[in-house]
Amino acid sequence: MKFVTLLISITLLFNCNQKATNETPEENDPIQAEKVLVFTKTEGFRHNSIEDGVALLKTQAGSNNFEVTHTEDASVFNDNNLRDYKLVIFLSTTGDILNDNQQEAFKKFINNGGGFVGVHAATDTEYDWPWYGQLVGGYFESHPQTQEATIQIVKNDHPSTQHLSSTWTRTDEWYNFKDLNQSTTTLLNLDETSYEGGNNGDNHPIAWFHEYDGGRVFYTGLGHTKESYEEEAFKQHLLGGIFYALNR
Repeated sequence: MKFVTLLISITLLFNCNQKATNETPEENDPIQAEKVLVFTKTEGFRHNSIEDGVALLKTQAGSNNFEVTHTEDASVFNDNNLRDYKLVIFLSTTGDILNDNQQEAFKKFINNGGGFVGVHAATDTEYDWPWYGQLVGGYFESHPQTQEATIQIVKNDHPSTQHLSSTWTRTDEWYNFKDLNQSTTTLLNLDETSYEGGNNGDNHPIAWFHEYDGGRVFYTGLGHTKESYEEEAFKQHLLGGIFYALNR
């Protein structure tokens, strides 16, 4: 009888160990979704594509293990709130959108390793804050009418461009820039011979990335039109930029 009891105990112990061995890491320790703050406050021109962009980001979050909080309330830019986030996205923000205290909290967020993604009019934002100009990589100066243009893929091994071939022809509102940060790495360059109204010359970056003051930064000048947020190539471009800023 003692032998039978011992045999049953050994069998149960083996089965428990086997079950533990077969469990996946996800079952034992699920990866927590990274929190992303999407900010769309405007004090200048307001793009009618903002809502489309927010909807896309929420969809992408659901299938890529990040969690989106969307707001236009600048008071969320404080130390206590921002420490919950891994990434801040300025989606076609315009004008002076943060006061001095909010700017300081955002700067501290970047200094502590937070990521930043700027989309389209993020360069039409905070002209009187030089630190932000260096962070986002430059300022909007002007644009011609929305039209088709050809983009040259300068760097195709980045998460935001690796799905693209050597050129990319699409329709958007093409920004001319001023005060470009020369320390950024250009991802996409506009071919000014392919459209009318460019004034940056042969060197006309339209998407770039860099590490700045503690954080990872990705900017794309694309995304003016509502149709952009239904375009597969653009959606992959934006998601790749988010992955870069999240350091994935």
